Amino acid sequence: MANETQGIPQLELEAVIGFNGHVPSGLRVHPDREHLIYPLGCTVILKRIANGKQEFLHGHTNNVSCISVSKSGSYVASGQVNFMGFKAAVIIWNYAERTIHAQLDLHKAKVEAVTFSPNDKYLVTLGGQDDGSIVVWNIETKQSICGSPVSARGAGHCLTVQYANTNDSIFVSAGSGMVQVWELDLVNRKIRPTECNTGKLKRIVKCIQISEDDQFIFCGTTSGDILKINLKMTRLYDCGPVKAKFSQGISILRILKSGDLLVGSGSGTLALCSKSNFKTLQKFQLEKGVTSIAGREEGQQFFVGTEAAQMYRFGLADFKAELISTSHSSAVKDVAIPFGTSELFATCAEEDIRLWHIDKPKELLRITVPNMTCNSLGFMIDGHSIISAWNDGKIRVFAPKSGQLMLVIDHAHKMGVTAIAGTNDSKRIVSGGGEGQVRVWELLPHGHRLLQIMKEHKATVSCIKIKSDDTECVTASCDGACVIWDLVRFVSLRMLIANTLFRTVCYHSEEYQIITGGTDRKVAYWEVYEGATIRELEGSQSGAINGMHITQDGRHFVTGGDDKLVKVWDFMEGGVTHIGIAHGGSISSVKICSNNRILVSTSADGGIVRWKFPHPPSI
Repeated sequence: MANETQGIPQLELEAVIGFNGHVPSGLRVHPDREHLIYPLGCTVILKRIANGKQEFLHGHTNNVSCISVSKSGSYVASGQVNFMGFKAAVIIWNYAERTIHAQLDLHKAKVEAVTFSPNDKYLVTLGGQDDGSIVVWNIETKQSICGSPVSARGAGHCLTVQYANTNDSIFVSAGSGMVQVWELDLVNRKIRPTECNTGKLKRIVKCIQISEDDQFIFCGTTSGDILKINLKMTRLYDCGPVKAKFSQGISILRILKSGDLLVGSGSGTLALCSKSNFKTLQKFQLEKGVTSIAGREEGQQFFVGTEAAQMYRFGLADFKAELISTSHSSAVKDVAIPFGTSELFATCAEEDIRLWHIDKPKELLRITVPNMTCNSLGFMIDGHSIISAWNDGKIRVFAPKSGQLMLVIDHAHKMGVTAIAGTNDSKRIVSGGGEGQVRVWELLPHGHRLLQIMKEHKATVSCIKIKSDDTECVTASCDGACVIWDLVRFVSLRMLIANTLFRTVCYHSEEYQIITGGTDRKVAYWEVYEGATIRELEGSQSGAINGMHITQDGRHFVTGGDDKLVKVWDFMEGGVTHIGIAHGGSISSVKICSNNRILVSTSADGGIVRWKFPHPPSI
C-alpha cells in the first residue's frame, strides 16, 4: 500500500460515521474530559464531546483490536489484528501532537490488550491466541524491556491485562482458567508471574479492574459472576452474585469511588452492584451487549459503548442512558445520494436502511426489516421514494421522510434481489437477481406491473445503470459479462465479455462510453456502440474493485475496493489524482454528490466516511 500511495495527494477526510463496538473497552474518555477516543477499522478517532468535531490517527494497516489511554493523558496506545504469519503492530501515539511516538512490532496476528503503567513509564502489550506472549516496553526509549509466554500450564489463552494503580512494577493478566499477578524485575529484565488461587472455581475472565488502593482485583466472567481476588495474597476473596448471575456473561467492569461496581453484560444489561455482596442495586437495559464503560465519576456521567455500535451518555444520579451516537454494526452494502442535493445520503446493511444528514453525521431515519439483508438501494430522481433490493427476493419502496413502506414487490427474484436502479422519469424500476435475470417493473398509482424479464446473464447481477433518456441500461454480472439492454424493445443490444467477475459499471456523462471494475483489479473503458475495449488501467494492486461512480461532468470518477483505498481518477488522463486512506475493511460502495462537493464511501467494517471531493464541477 505504501508504494501505491506514495507521492499522490490524500483526500481530505471530513467525517467518519462508525464505531467498532466489538473492541473490549474500545470507547475511552481522555483525562482532559473533552474527547472520546474510539476505533473504527484501522483508524483511531478523537471526537470532541462538546461539538462532535473529529480528528483521526492513521497508522494501522488493519482493524484496531484494543485501545488504552495513559493516566496523564500524554499517550494513547492501540493494537491491531493482522493476517496469520504477519506481525500485528502496537502504536503509541503522542496525544498532544497527534503523531506516532513509537510503533512496536513484536506480536503475531493479533494484539489482545494494552495497558499503561500509572506513571507513564511502561506499556504492557498482550498478544492474541496465536502469539501467547506478554511484553513490557519502555515508553521513553521505545524498546522492549522483557517478555514472557503468558498462558499458565493447563489453562487457555489470556484475554485481558491491567496495570496496578499505584505501582509501576505490578500488573495483572487474566483469561481462560487463570488470573496472574506479574512483577517486573527491572534489574534482571524479567517479569515473574504468580498464579492466583481460585480453588475449585474455574472461570473464563473477560475483563478485570483493580481497586484504587491496589488491594483487590475484580474479574468479570463469561458465566456471569464476579471474582474478587486479594492482590497481595493472590487468592480468591469472594465470588458473586450467587443467584442472579448476569446473562451472557460480564464483558466490562468499572469500580466507583464508593467501591460499588458498574457492570456491563453481553445481554445489554448495565447494572450497579453492591461492593459487599455484588447484589444488583440499579439496572438499565440497552439494545445489545455492553462492551465499554468510560468516563470520570466527578461529572456523574459515563459513556457506554455497545456491540450495536451505539454510544450512550449515562447519568449515574438518575441511572438513565441517552443515545448520543449510532452507526451500522455490520458491513455496509451500499450508499445512495439523492439527485440534486448534498444534504442527505442513505446507507444499507443487514436488517436496515439508514438516512443521514451530511453536515452533522447524525442518523435521521432508520428503516428496519428484521432478519433480512438489504443488498442495494437508490433514491428515485423525483426524491419521493427510496427503492431497495433485499435477499428475501423482494423489492421494497419506502417514503424517505417517514420511512413508511409504500410498496412491496413480492417474488421479484428467486435467489434474492442483488441490484436495483430507478429510471430518470421515476416511473420504472430495473432489478437484477442472484439467478442472473434482469426485470423491468412499471410503478402504478396503486401498485406495480412486471413489464419484462430479460435473460442473458448466467450468474448474479451486481450493478445496474440506466441511460439518462431511459432507453437503455447496462448490467454488470459475476458471469464475466456486461450487457447493454434496450429498455424500449427489451432486447440485449451488446454483450461485453472479460475474464473477471464484474462488480460495478458506470456510464460516462456523454454516454458513448462505459467504465467497469471487478475482480481482475482493472478499470476498463468500453465503447458502447461496438462493445469494444478502449483502454485498461491498473485499478488496484491488491483485491477487487467493488464500487465506482463518475461525476456529472464526466471529468473524474472514483473507485473503491478490497485494497481499502478510495481513489479519485482523471477520466481522460487515466491517472489517480487523490487517494483516501481511512477504511479498515473492503470498500463496498462509493458515491459523489451531484454538485461535486462531497464523496461518501462505505466498507465492510461498518464504516461510512465522508470526504471533501477535490475537483469542483466544470462551469
